[in-house]
Amino acid sequence: MTQLWTYTDIAKMIDHSLLSPSLTTQELEEGCALALRYNTASVCIMPYALRRCADLLANSTVKSSTTIGFPHGGHATAIKLAEAQQALADGGQELDAVINISKARSGDWHYVEDEIAGLTTLIHDGGAKIKVIFENAYHDDAAKIRLCEICGEIGVDWVKTSTGYAATGATTADLELMRKHTPERVQVKAAGGIRDLDALLAVRTIGVSRVGATRTQAMLEECRRRLGLEPITQTAQATAPAGY
Repeated sequence: MTQLWTYTDIAKMIDHSLLSPSLTTQELEEGCALALRYNTASVCIMPYALRRCADLLANSTVKSSTTIGFPHGGHATAIKLAEAQQALADGGQELDAVINISKARSGDWHYVEDEIAGLTTLIHDGGAKIKVIFENAYHDDAAKIRLCEICGEIGVDWVKTSTGYAATGATTADLELMRKHTPERVQVKAAGGIRDLDALLAVRTIGVSRVGATRTQAMLEECRRRLGLEPITQTAQATAPAGY
């Protein structure tokens, strides 16, 4: 049976996640090197390491990204805006911002909308893209739909399920709901629970364009195996395309 996707199609769905607070500086740099070898969509790294990440990824097709208001979303809006401004200065190309979960659960949609709009304007004016994290574990379907509508009206780049730090991550039901209630111009990202290639392929069929992953190497080596491609070695040229 002919595959309906290429290696690059799959690799460019993955935001390689380097957000564990226990990662050392060496592990963060090794993670950036891994993303380069496998030609992922991006590296999403802890904010303090973003400038170094951007330097390591320079002249490649792997984007540098980080988080805003992560993981709980409770920062004051002014702090989130300052975080975003710093991330842009440090070379961030895609910023994953957590909504104010408390305000959404309280039904204060004006606050939620104003914050997302302010972040989107700042990030877009800085030449970068924004992914808005809902943290769906804490919301009912009506709230998720309202968040999709707000993000669609504002024109964010992605709506994203979760941080990976709540009780649950991406679910099929949530991804289907988000894709249904978000305009086509807004993409959907799944995060939390995408641990193997089959899980990635399953969400791809829903219309998901990005996934957050920590098991990037295993997923992409399995992808290469299924496509009959050679494994990628530690010495592979980092900036070269990883196969088709």
